[in-house]
Amino acid sequence: MKYTIIGNSTAAVACIEGIRTIDKSGEITVISDEKHHCYGRPTISYCLMGAISRENMKYRPDDFYVKNNVNALLGVRALSIDPSEKCVTLSDGGKVFYDKLLVATGSRPFVPAMEGLDGVKNKFSFMTMDDMDGLEKVLSPKKKVLVIGAGLIGLKCVEGIADRVGQITVVDLADRILPSILDAEGAAIIQRQLEGKGVKFILNDCAAKFEGKKVTLKNSGQEIPFDILVVAVGVRANTELVKNAGGEVNRGIIVDTHMRTSIPDIYSAGDCAEGYDSSIGANRVLALLPNAYFQGRVAGINMAGGEAEQTNAIPMNAIGFFGSHILTAAVYEGECISHIQGDIYKKLFVKDSRLVGFILINDFLRAGIYTQLVRDKVDLGTVDFELLKNAPQLLAYPLGVRKQKLAKKV
Repeated sequence: MKYTIIGNSTAAVACIEGIRTIDKSGEITVISDEKHHCYGRPTISYCLMGAISRENMKYRPDDFYVKNNVNALLGVRALSIDPSEKCVTLSDGGKVFYDKLLVATGSRPFVPAMEGLDGVKNKFSFMTMDDMDGLEKVLSPKKKVLVIGAGLIGLKCVEGIADRVGQITVVDLADRILPSILDAEGAAIIQRQLEGKGVKFILNDCAAKFEGKKVTLKNSGQEIPFDILVVAVGVRANTELVKNAGGEVNRGIIVDTHMRTSIPDIYSAGDCAEGYDSSIGANRVLALLPNAYFQGRVAGINMAGGEAEQTNAIPMNAIGFFGSHILTAAVYEGECISHIQGDIYKKLFVKDSRLVGFILINDFLRAGIYTQLVRDKVDLGTVDFELLKNAPQLLAYPLGVRKQKLAKKV
């Protein structure tokens, strides 16, 4: 059996490991336009701040490819897929044939049209190790940095470079930071903490025009000088290979719960895939590292002839900034139960007698219980939810359920 994987990040690694649980000897080829050994993208900011080394960015040990008998074609781009010939054409003119193919092409930065942007010399995205290397070369203690985008990627960049530059200004059109995962009250807590590190925020505004090392904002008319520009407005799924091969795509590559695309013998996983989200009962892109791993492993098992499904995925974010920690999950609908005390912030959302989502800031004690309640769609009438509101613990479950959960842990 010949397995081909396009991509070399979390979903690809998981696919290799999934395949090898079933098929120990089939040929596996990995194609990646990045030249690096597989690494964890969330570690980019930690490497920039000096919290971890480049060596510790690696997602698997140096011998991962050898131990799993993988032919890694790094620094080569997959240009097209021919489902009839079952082959992938490469940028170096070569072709790789497959019996089963995984497309794990991830996402790319979305850069909106902004007047004068092409004339900015030191401009960067913040998604890859190459982005990190380019940015690191121009950092210095007196530089002024402008970050366009106050979402997850933009603020992780801020954290990574905060102690290495003189000034950081963040501009976003939204009315709050981290608008995709936090409500206004929660966002205000994190914003205050970032401002305490010297970061300046300009919200409800956007770049209208760049002129050299200066940007004029659209709504306020402010002029912001900068030496370095980071554009972190958002991302777009890399769907083109499957779309051009005749596959069904939407915002992502549409897959079923086995991670199969609409093209026979082609699977997809990770940030490029639009898979089942159990919190809404429909498909959507869940660009999250744990989800990418689960999807990739499911794909690998199925590609090798096993049987696996991904049916309980939910949107969940675990992220931190300068010692503050955020955990969010699923949807913010229904009755809101809140507990706010200083920088400790908890909101639980209950609908139809189920916990359907939550926001936790600096309050992670046994938060996994909340996650399980959401994933398993537990009827809150079967647990002591009054206890769980304040102190999530196994005692809130009936005795029989507690025994089952403890047995699983053993």
